[in-house]
Amino acid sequence: MPYALQAPVHSELVIKKSRFIGCVESVPDRVAALARVAQLRAGHPTATHVCWALMAGGQSAANDDGEPGGTAGRPMLEVLRHQDLEGVLATVVRYYGGTPLGAGGLVRAYTDAVAQALLQAEKVPVIRTTTLRCVIPYALEGWLRRELEAHGAQLLEATHGEGVDIRLQLPQSQAADLTARLNDAGQGKVQWIRQDPGAD
Repeated sequence: MPYALQAPVHSELVIKKSRFIGCVESVPDRVAALARVAQLRAGHPTATHVCWALMAGGQSAANDDGEPGGTAGRPMLEVLRHQDLEGVLATVVRYYGGTPLGAGGLVRAYTDAVAQALLQAEKVPVIRTTTLRCVIPYALEGWLRRELEAHGAQLLEATHGEGVDIRLQLPQSQAADLTARLNDAGQGKVQWIRQDPGAD
């Protein structure tokens, strides 16, 4: 099961006078991640590098920001993968201390900066939700409202017309069960309305 972070976590390492400032935080997508990296660059104008790694569904990415290829962003991304994190951005701001660390030293430094920040992390399970919409007979409304809690569902909207037009959100894992129960209770009188792809 993937996890998200409850709150941002930070670390700071000094290795051979180089300073590594790590942060791991929740972000919804790549656009937000790039905006956060730009914010860090602006906040640390004299930093040598601002390296980052993003785990956000199909938008995972890593950037070495001028460090030798594969010594910063990739190792940071691997730490996030091993922690089973989703929707998170890891950043490490480096101030060069004058002593080269070599490729192995850089990989360790960037990996440690992220790993040490994550030692303080409070992780919460990512629950994927879906939205269902249907029109039910008035007689079923009370029953459905009682069922919602058992399925971890939330009523988003109920419009009263010829029937009750219901829109609800619930964990994807509960959708098939609730749909089946509602169809049974409605005895063929429940009318399902397809959601637009963007409506979720």
